[in-house]
Amino acid sequence: MSNDSELSTYDMALSSSQIRYLRSLAHDLSPVILLGNKGASDAVVKELGLALSQHELVKVKLSGGDKQERQAQIETLTSGTEAETIHTIGHVVVLFRRNIDEPKIALPR
Repeated sequence: MSNDSELSTYDMALSSSQIRYLRSLAHDLSPVILLGNKGASDAVVKELGLALSQHELVKVKLSGGDKQERQAQIETLTSGTEAETIHTIGHVVVLFRRNIDEPKIALPR
């Protein structure tokens, strides 16, 4: 199974044009995950993993706190789900993880 994680990590190398494309798709999305006062708990990471499997591109509204605290939450979410940060603005982060079995978003080359 280690090959699967290596493949998913390898596939995550997105070009700047692909990131721009994903940012444009994310513009109209509403946040799917809203972090509360407890921040990025294991349950939230698990739920985000399910949302990424289904949608591939997900907006997350982070809980309050300073910039460093929000960055720590983003790192917890991305490392726990093997997702890539596409865009961060204020308290909102857009994450992407390719569904290898059933890709839903056709990325430009």
